[in-house]
Amino acid sequence: MATIQTQRLRRDPGLVTRMYFTMFLLGALYAIFALILYRLNVGMVPLVVIVGVMASVQYFLSDRMILWSTGAKQVSEDDEPKLHAMVSRLAIRAGIPKPKVAVMTNSIPNAFATGRNPSNALIAITTGIRDRLTERELEAVIGHELAHVTNRDMRVLAIANFLVMLTSFLMTMLFWNMMFGGMMGRRGNQTGPIMIVYLVTIAVYFVGQLLVLALTRYREYGADHGGAVISGDPSSLASALEKISGSLARIPEKDLRKVQTANAFMIIPALRGNGTANLFSTHPPVEDRVRRLRDMEQQIRYGDM
Repeated sequence: MATIQTQRLRRDPGLVTRMYFTMFLLGALYAIFALILYRLNVGMVPLVVIVGVMASVQYFLSDRMILWSTGAKQVSEDDEPKLHAMVSRLAIRAGIPKPKVAVMTNSIPNAFATGRNPSNALIAITTGIRDRLTERELEAVIGHELAHVTNRDMRVLAIANFLVMLTSFLMTMLFWNMMFGGMMGRRGNQTGPIMIVYLVTIAVYFVGQLLVLALTRYREYGADHGGAVISGDPSSLASALEKISGSLARIPEKDLRKVQTANAFMIIPALRGNGTANLFSTHPPVEDRVRRLRDMEQQIRYGDM
């Protein structure tokens, strides 16, 4: 099996270009939206402050919130010496500080990473993934999660989600304003402008959500590429994805519900069926991810990387 000896993670240039172009489109969309609101004399300062506080809490406490929602428990080196050794070895290869380690007692084979930067990162795996994967496959999965950390995906998503959260909050406020203060309680010229702002907000929210979802899918492709580089084993990551995806249909529904709040962070969403092959998914189709990794393996084997 070919390995990649590197301390510096090289990113797929084509993928990086698509990610930054998506971020540019997202920024342009909200710049136009802000201009429209300004022209319509919509006061946004209080709303930005409220949503900013909510987004900051989510950003800085995301690791604790996800641990709480999934029931994952942080483990020490004495509790999990082999797992800690694996994370430490791969973190060195990735050139980042060793993240904290957590384990979820759950039959779902899955893993996730969280933390606002490499110094505050946490890697969590389920007992189910350890039972189903080989050691090399588990290493490749952990490499994937470390790639999320090195790419600082949480920071990118925090900015993107702030913008979508802002329009969602405004859309809700406008709806209730029209129900109880605008269309029902006001007369004259108030209803028209409020309706215009409401319709524009809906359109911006919808397009913004699609762009953020595209960004989250790109981050998974990027983490697959980075994880294959860190572990030096694209084929093991590909086989791990196939095993995880293939086993979800046999997982009890009660276990799937336990992690539904963290699906966006998981290596594969804990959902039945092929719920990843559409515009409204946080993850790209598993088949496409596997194909890319198999191609990457061939490139490594024949010296193209």
